[in-house]
Amino acid sequence: MADSDGEYQADDASDDEFGDHRVASTSQQETRSRSRPDRNKKGNRKNTRAAWEDIQRSWDAVVEGEDGTLAGTIEGLAEAGKRARLLKDTTPLQRGIIRHLILVLDMSFAMLEKDMLPTRYDLTMAYAAEFVREYFEQNPISQLGIIGMRDGIAVRISDMSGNPTDHLEKLQGWIKQDPQGNPSLQNALEMCRGALFHTPSHGTREVLIVYGALMSSDPGDIHDTITSLITDRIRVSVVGLAAQVAICNELVSKTNDGDNSGYSIALHEQHFRDLLLAVTTPPVTRTKEQSNASLLMMGFPSRTLAAGDALNYCACHSRPTREGYDCTRCGARVCRLPAECPGCGLTLILSTHLARSYHHLFPLRNWVEVPWAEARRSRSCYSCLAPFPERPTSSRAGKAKGGGKPDAKAAHPPLKGLSESGRYACEVCGNHFCIDCDLFAHEVLHNCPGCQSDTRALQNGNGSTNGDANAGQNGAMEIDS
Repeated sequence: MADSDGEYQADDASDDEFGDHRVASTSQQETRSRSRPDRNKKGNRKNTRAAWEDIQRSWDAVVEGEDGTLAGTIEGLAEAGKRARLLKDTTPLQRGIIRHLILVLDMSFAMLEKDMLPTRYDLTMAYAAEFVREYFEQNPISQLGIIGMRDGIAVRISDMSGNPTDHLEKLQGWIKQDPQGNPSLQNALEMCRGALFHTPSHGTREVLIVYGALMSSDPGDIHDTITSLITDRIRVSVVGLAAQVAICNELVSKTNDGDNSGYSIALHEQHFRDLLLAVTTPPVTRTKEQSNASLLMMGFPSRTLAAGDALNYCACHSRPTREGYDCTRCGARVCRLPAECPGCGLTLILSTHLARSYHHLFPLRNWVEVPWAEARRSRSCYSCLAPFPERPTSSRAGKAKGGGKPDAKAAHPPLKGLSESGRYACEVCGNHFCIDCDLFAHEVLHNCPGCQSDTRALQNGNGSTNGDANAGQNGAMEIDS
């Protein structure tokens, strides 16, 4: 038996057992060389901070108000969240208000994941219905189509149409069906090309993809499809529900002139909703052909009722109806507007539809924050008459400086876009509004109540405008009788 520091191994032992019990012989010089980097690592650890030492806790940013409660802090955070949605670029740009968009939904096995509750598929279908309503609310003279990806093929859910009711009815039929199979980006994009091929040149051609998988089962080379999309001037945007996929990034970048900002990954449910609804804003016109002014013939029919107990059939759905709109060119009756006349192809809309699309070209400018130095001339909101908070007195400020509770604003800087006085002023008319009216005016009304009332006063021939007359009290606007 040879002298060894290891255990005795019999001659009949297997190779695996011998390998497990084999003793590695190392020289003293190799041992010293290996110990040097370990000492350097220990020294570096002493100079660096651990990850848990730099963690930021959300409750550290919460400061009690002057009354000892957290109501003021919670309201401030909620107001900052509302204000953050309004702080966007309002530069007037040329946009395509007549849009043709295809919504592509992933219905593959990847949508069964529950990282977004209840599942990716259920949440996507719910947000898709909300997207359809908001899309036609912001783009009433545009058209939309819906396509699904499942079992390696593309499924047509609804055809290109300007009626949101048709799309919502078709989506309801797919909610109870479980997602299955693999997605196919190439098949979906080829179907989108076929649907957008005959659209007129004065409108935009767009594709929005909600993609939850990390792979694509394609029958051919998808790069050839991307080249065809560029030739047909079709823009593609992708909202991912998983990690970033290289082919999606390339698809968005090449179809948007090198801009890959149209590819975003949803972090949570609310972020997913915000990314979808952001597409409802018309894209900026880039190409020279689309920038040229072109005339488009449209019809503005009036609503008509059938005489007596008579019934008429609409030309769009072949359904009996007593009311509808007659085409101004051929006289065919359609049941809803906006629509395209089935007889002559004339676009039929109402004047209100055209007015609702106009605000994208000239958006309402962002209102500015009002400091306490300029807040004394208003006591209530100009629009809803909600009372504004009073300015803190000097005694309270002295108490905070003298040894009372620390001031919240001194401990934490004010949030971006949040007014310290709770007032937001229009730079044109100078009236003060609350945060709720600010949100309503920019997202729904798209007009300033103060500027609109001033315009009506000028048209009536008064010497002073309504906004200037009420500048001292900042009361409610007068309504013409």
